[in-house]
Amino acid sequence: MAKQLDYHTIHEIFTRFHAKDPEPKGELEHVNAYTLVVAVALSAQATDVGVNKATRALFKIADTPQKMLDLGEDGLIEHIKTIGLFRQKAKNVIKLSQILVDQYDGQVPSSRAALQSLPGVGRKTANVVLNMWFHMPAQAVDTHIFRVGNRTGIAAGKTVDAVERAIEDNIPAEFQQHAHHWLILHGRYTCKARKPLCGTCVIRDLCPFEEKNL
Repeated sequence: MAKQLDYHTIHEIFTRFHAKDPEPKGELEHVNAYTLVVAVALSAQATDVGVNKATRALFKIADTPQKMLDLGEDGLIEHIKTIGLFRQKAKNVIKLSQILVDQYDGQVPSSRAALQSLPGVGRKTANVVLNMWFHMPAQAVDTHIFRVGNRTGIAAGKTVDAVERAIEDNIPAEFQQHAHHWLILHGRYTCKARKPLCGTCVIRDLCPFEEKNL
């Protein structure tokens, strides 16, 4: 775990991320807040590519909680059976859809506590929805962000919650909205787990990682 970087270094890092990609986007396909909740819930222990492949046809016929309930658990399973843990995920999606209909008039709530009360929605999922749909500077820490945060010193922490707090505490306010997307994309495509592409990395001169792959 690298030492937490100072303010000026972090500011320069995110200035470079912004210059390279001013408006980074999440890669899960969705058409509204509800389909985003479902997509993120389905993405646990699965790839965005795999989830997108399964949900393209699904969201054409079930893009609201009520339509998902009308489709039913068996109908949902037919669409998502290529995704890991699809049976449990299907149960959760049907349950959360029922709760949204019964308690929220079919709308997705905009607080972390309300989102986390839904079956299959943890803190990371809630943060993704709050960030991507409601434009709240919430930080969803996945394996990529955890690795990048600790390897570079951008957001050092021994736990996911500690890294989330380190992002909130150390990254300048003007970069908070897109911070987790920049870090995810950096971890997914450049700062990879086994063979990081340090030779083409835009922040390699600011990164303290000693085992650079140059």
